[in-house]
Amino acid sequence: MQLLEHIHVDVDSIAKTEHFLQIALPDLARRGGGHADGYGNWVHIGSESSYIALTEVAGANAMPELRHIGMQVDDIESVMGRLAAAGFEAADISSLDTHPFRRRVYYVDGNGLDWEFIEYLSEDPTQRNDYSH
Repeated sequence: MQLLEHIHVDVDSIAKTEHFLQIALPDLARRGGGHADGYGNWVHIGSESSYIALTEVAGANAMPELRHIGMQVDDIESVMGRLAAAGFEAADISSLDTHPFRRRVYYVDGNGLDWEFIEYLSEDPTQRNDYSH
């Protein structure tokens, strides 16, 4: 089985993205962090099996080639509620209810990274992976 183990992104402020992720996905935890000579401050935020690595680079901008980072969630309404309560507004809700078997919403964190949250409404892979809608 092949699964994405981690993604590594340079950000202007680790605190901004970490704050956003702690609100959106409270089950994720800081797995480690520190300072590496030649690279700067870094953290790993995630679960036991996968994580998001952030390295703080002054002036870093969200990569224009990176469209978004997609995160599967169990309850999209809870994610949206937590983010709204913290002052985050959805950047795009046009895909929220356009598919019978998944719901999607997009947010931008304090570093300009675009995040897609996806809730699947079916356990059937054929339905989840239906791109005809």
